[in-house]
Amino acid sequence: MHWIAPSEKDTATAALEKRLWDAADQLRANSGLKAQEYSAPVLGLIFLLFADVRFAARRAELESAKSSSRRGSRVDDPAAYHAEGVLYLSPEARFGYLLNRPEAENIGVMVNEAMRDIEKHNPQLAGVLPKTYYLFDSPLLKQLLKKVSEIPASMDYDAFGRIYEYFLGEFAMSEGQGGGESSIRPSASFVS
Repeated sequence: MHWIAPSEKDTATAALEKRLWDAADQLRANSGLKAQEYSAPVLGLIFLLFADVRFAARRAELESAKSSSRRGSRVDDPAAYHAEGVLYLSPEARFGYLLNRPEAENIGVMVNEAMRDIEKHNPQLAGVLPKTYYLFDSPLLKQLLKKVSEIPASMDYDAFGRIYEYFLGEFAMSEGQGGGESSIRPSASFVS
C-alpha cells in the first residue's frame, strides 16, 4: 500500500473546516444553546452562503446575456435560475445583505424572513430551511455570519459540500457524546 499525501487543496480545506468549527463551537459555548439548537442554524448559514455563491454566478451569466438578448432581461426571473438548478434569492435573502446588517437590527428575525423567502421562491425547499435564528442575539448571530463568510466564494462546490458534511459530522458527535445517535439528518433538497 502506498501513502499519498493530501493535495494542497485538501489540506487547505481541512484547515478551514477546523478553524470554522472551532469558532462555531466557541460561539455555541458562549450562547448557552445545546448542539441540537445550534446545528440547524449554523448549517443553514453555510447552505445560504453556498446558494448565494451559485446565485451570483448565474446572475452574472444572465447579466452578460442580457445585452445580446432580444427577449429582455431574465436577471430577476426565478425560472431563469431554476432552469440551471440554482436557487433564486431575492435581495433580502442574500448572504451579503444579511452579513452587512448592523448589530442594532434584529438579525435573527431578518434571517428567518430570508429563509421563508427562499422557500417561497424555491418551492422544493418548503418547510426544509431552519427558522430558529431568533434563538441567537444579534451580536452572536453577526459573529456567526462573519465566520461563515470566511469560506471563500472561489471554493468549488465539492469543497462546500465537504465543509457542510464536516459540520454535520461534528454536530452529530457533539450531540451523541455518550454514544447516542444524532437527530441531525441531511436532506437531499437541503444540500443539493
